[in-house]
Amino acid sequence: MKLSKKRAGLILVVVAGLSAAALGLRSYFQPAAPDAMLTARVAVGNVEQTVLATGTLKPVKLVAVGAQASGRVVSMKVRLGQKVATGELIAEIDPINQQNALRKAEASLENIRAQRLEKVATLALARATLGRAQLTLAQRATSRAEFDSAEATVKQTEAQIAALDAQILSGVVAVEDARANLGYTRVTAPIDGTVLAIVTQEGQTVNATQTAPTMVVLGQVDVMTVRAEISEADVVRAKPGQPVYFTILGDPDHRYHAKLESIDPAPESVKTDSSFSTSSSSSSSSSSSSSSSSSAIYYYGVFNVQNPDGRLRTYMTAQVRIVLGDAKGVLTVPSAALHRSAAGYTVDVVEPNGTVSTRPVEVGLDNKSVAEIRSGLKVGERVVTGRKDSTQPAFRGPPRPF
Repeated sequence: MKLSKKRAGLILVVVAGLSAAALGLRSYFQPAAPDAMLTARVAVGNVEQTVLATGTLKPVKLVAVGAQASGRVVSMKVRLGQKVATGELIAEIDPINQQNALRKAEASLENIRAQRLEKVATLALARATLGRAQLTLAQRATSRAEFDSAEATVKQTEAQIAALDAQILSGVVAVEDARANLGYTRVTAPIDGTVLAIVTQEGQTVNATQTAPTMVVLGQVDVMTVRAEISEADVVRAKPGQPVYFTILGDPDHRYHAKLESIDPAPESVKTDSSFSTSSSSSSSSSSSSSSSSSAIYYYGVFNVQNPDGRLRTYMTAQVRIVLGDAKGVLTVPSAALHRSAAGYTVDVVEPNGTVSTRPVEVGLDNKSVAEIRSGLKVGERVVTGRKDSTQPAFRGPPRPF
């Protein structure tokens, strides 16, 4: 009997221990409350829907000033960052060869002109001889052969003068070419601009036989052009005339505003399209076309911005935003609170008594972060933006003691 009571007591102790352990484990792995929610209040704010693009800043005019004459650079008249006007002297090339070429052309031209003067005098004599032969022929004092010879001499001399006239015209062109080549030894600025780079140094020899070597690079930096890369997913929404603004990496808080002027009709990869390749280069063009098709496609959007203080510099990176639409002073909620269905948009609203109700709303602009609410909500109401995951055990502390 005593053994049976002891066994029964032991069983009760074991059952009590198991119950306590079960309660402790339940408390430890108790799921989160099903009504645990993430909420946000309806507020008045601004909503802006934009397309993000990355651009590069360039001067509105960028010119590589080259040399058209060969020779040694005897002087460089500009320095880096200097502003120059159209026609201002940039550099001088040793002109001795060009001066000699001009002298030879002028001497050749004078020689031809002297020959023409000689032929003019010969023509006058030939015409006088022909006149006398014509008179004596009428009087039968001269033979017909002498008359024909005098007439042929006149025509021959006239032809020689015509040939010399053509040579004189060619000589004039040669002189003008030589004078122009001499002028090319003085390299001048083709536009008003700022010296952005000096490629050729003083004392260096340049050879302009096949290509024009670059002396300096000029740019008009008072107006900068931005070429922004717009992805193919966003280019269908971007249109010329839309407002844009951008920031630079060194000053992300300052916005520069402009308007989108144009969008290129094709990406840059169209230049390497295999459709334009020849039979000899079809394989290389085909490989380049296939590589470009596998990469991202971007279309360039172009716009200009004033730069009076020179703060924007050449080849800076611009973080561009093309404004598709904006709304100011409107009701806003986080975009995560919206639920879309065939009937429209709805939101879950936390009522004052703590219950949650679903309410239809009219949505305006939505930039996937903040959405404009045109009707259906009031300022200060709370909307559900998310719920805590009830499938994961919530930590409630250590298990209770047995």
